[in-house]
Amino acid sequence: MTVTQGSASNPLLSVRGLTKHFGAFAACSGIDLDIASGEIHALLGENGAGKSTLVKMLFGILDPSGGEILWDGRPVTITSPGEARALGIGMVFQHFSLFEALTVAENIALSLDPKISLAKISDEAARLSKVYGLPLDPKAHVADLSVGERQRIEIVRALLQNPKLIILDEPTSVLTPQEADRLFETLFTLKSEGRSVLYISHRLEEVRRICDRATVLRHGKVTGTCDPRQETPASLARMMVGTDVAGVSRGEIGTPGEVQIEVSTLSVPARTPFAVSLKGIDLKVCAGEVLAIAGVAGNGQGELFDALSGEFAVSDNDAIRIRGKSVGTSGINARRLLGAGFVPEERHGHAAVSNMRLSDNLLLARSQSDRSAFLSGGTLSVIRHDAVGAATQRICQEMDVRKSGRDPAAASLSGGNLQKFIVGRELDRQPAVLVVNQPTWGVDAGAASRIRQALVDLAKAGSAVVVISQDLDEIFEVATKIAVISEGGLSRAYPAGELSLERIGLMMGGIHDTTHAEASHAH
Repeated sequence: MTVTQGSASNPLLSVRGLTKHFGAFAACSGIDLDIASGEIHALLGENGAGKSTLVKMLFGILDPSGGEILWDGRPVTITSPGEARALGIGMVFQHFSLFEALTVAENIALSLDPKISLAKISDEAARLSKVYGLPLDPKAHVADLSVGERQRIEIVRALLQNPKLIILDEPTSVLTPQEADRLFETLFTLKSEGRSVLYISHRLEEVRRICDRATVLRHGKVTGTCDPRQETPASLARMMVGTDVAGVSRGEIGTPGEVQIEVSTLSVPARTPFAVSLKGIDLKVCAGEVLAIAGVAGNGQGELFDALSGEFAVSDNDAIRIRGKSVGTSGINARRLLGAGFVPEERHGHAAVSNMRLSDNLLLARSQSDRSAFLSGGTLSVIRHDAVGAATQRICQEMDVRKSGRDPAAASLSGGNLQKFIVGRELDRQPAVLVVNQPTWGVDAGAASRIRQALVDLAKAGSAVVVISQDLDEIFEVATKIAVISEGGLSRAYPAGELSLERIGLMMGGIHDTTHAEASHAH
């Protein structure tokens, strides 16, 4: 691996010594960065490395504590996103800011000069969508669009402001492989026009494919720059974390045991106008198996997780069976008592209470029988804080959770470290069934590897694991069987070795079910 302190000649954007303190903590410390015109520049780093803080300073969301930003060679102060856009900086965030009840054109209009007519915005959005290969209907309502189409709105909205630099934060995390390819074509078009792209991604293969240079952050500091095309995913990951990142070891796949979770013709009507109905879902997972469910966001993953976990009970008790017991009408506590564990997609507010300590979050997630190890005193139970604290530290040690104190609030942890704690909290119960929704969403390579290995190890120990994920690399790493969810329907499960990346991408895009022969041929 070759690490250089590279710089662009006559850069469009430069930062010199850029620093941001939150109290005594330096989220960014003395960062130097150059981005050339017509360059796709990757920004890499672990969770908590300072990437988000840096781009928020570039886009005027945060004020730097020190250092300077130069635009076209002259120092500038960017105090708001409006000022950033006026300079020529656009940003597409990982989490979209769209109103589902409004049309595409109406959503775009919200970030533009109110004097511009909606008709003109519609015409210009339609023109740009054709020029850049981002098909959009300005009159369509956002609620009716796929996640990939919603991302196109954000990109077209940024392009309407004629930016010289576009910042993209994890842009392919919600796309099928085919949609990602189309996005890359758009980025190459922008590059050919002399526009620049600052590209943030944990997907190192795509960084190698499309980026001209990469700047790597670790602990808020630049550790170097490189040409990612001359690197391997392993060498890039090593730059990010400082050590080699272990791959997932699956070993020999044993003979599946007894069925641990089974779903039969599960249909659930949409709970809200913008939710997805589940339609005749069937699945069966045995001890020792990992069923990975692939799909583009918004195709019923959240609804399926809610049904499996019991957060929203279904009307047919026999539609869901855990360890031989019908639980369709039962809640989450009844399912936990049968040995099931659940990890929802949303870390804050759903999987954890942000302002509560880790030990309190651990206690909250235990079922009544699980809590007995943490209680004493008979009828008038008293919490044994020593036991809760010891379990919390055991989980943190086993999952390498990095934290600021012995028992800090959940909100103080980076996203990746909180995710490791939440997964570890469920694994600590050694559940017979574990259902996980987006286990490594927004998590860096090192944390993702540890979480995936833990899921594989749980299955090898005899549990049944269901992984709902939009990350196809993750799915191929952990799965023994793969199914695809699309528009609330679930394909049959295929042995992982029978499906190619391209075939899954097509199924995610709506070719919902296929024959065994078709899948084998695609492979």
